[in-house]
Amino acid sequence: MMRISVCYFLQLFYCTVSAVSPLPRAQNLTWTSFNFKTILTWSSESEYTHTVEFSRVGRDRQRNPHCIQISQRECDLTGDLSELKASYTADVLTEIMTFDPTELPLAQSKRFCPYNDTVIGAPPFSVNLDENGTIVLNITDQQTALYKDGRHLTLRDVFKHDLKYSIMYHKAGSTGTKQIVVSDSEVVMTEVERGPSYCFKVSVFISSRKPNRKLAKSSIEKCSSALTFDLSTEFDPVSLGAVLLFVAMLLVVVVVAVVCCCRWRGGKKSRGQEEGKKEEVEEEI
Repeated sequence: MMRISVCYFLQLFYCTVSAVSPLPRAQNLTWTSFNFKTILTWSSESEYTHTVEFSRVGRDRQRNPHCIQISQRECDLTGDLSELKASYTADVLTEIMTFDPTELPLAQSKRFCPYNDTVIGAPPFSVNLDENGTIVLNITDQQTALYKDGRHLTLRDVFKHDLKYSIMYHKAGSTGTKQIVVSDSEVVMTEVERGPSYCFKVSVFISSRKPNRKLAKSSIEKCSSALTFDLSTEFDPVSLGAVLLFVAMLLVVVVVAVVCCCRWRGGKKSRGQEEGKKEEVEEEI
């Protein structure tokens, strides 16, 4: 009899509280995902606890054991969204002691697909010169928050052939920018001339995404060193000696030709003057 009275009192109390002050719904449900680290956040002005339920579209709802009756306003669902190309929704329920779970107010999130919607970070990369002075970019494959077979998966593990890199580049000091899209993480920049310094920015490019989500965040610009030419390294000693000998001989030929030409012109002028004097003498006689 006492148990029935207590239950009746609790039901009456809940109905009275609900009638006066209905339970508030969570607001501003937002998916935040960076390199597949996926967290659902929300806001709530109440001090009630919340429980998160999630599901693939068209499937039954599930719960993460770490997101049941929690006071914080976020839930890490990274390990639960295992089907990366599927779309998910999540509900946030506001909790209070009640005898009918269907009465709990809930707020629903927008659809979220990890493969298409996670934000991809800017890739680290380096700019180097090979032994021929050609610029080579080495792009680092980023780790994700996904874990499988005892290791973290990389972006290449997840996206495979969909993963490409967009490279924006320009000659140092110039405003004219060009773009190329490549598949490999090591890029030999044969498109640029050898010698001057060039500056580069690299972004992840996901070819299967919608146009407005293909290009990820761009990296900080990095520039190559300007190549200075050293004859001693560009040519072997024999070739360098042959070139210098040829240049010296060419200079000698040019100097001799100039001297001969000057002498010939000087001699011709002298003969002309002598002939003019002879003509003047003959006229006087």
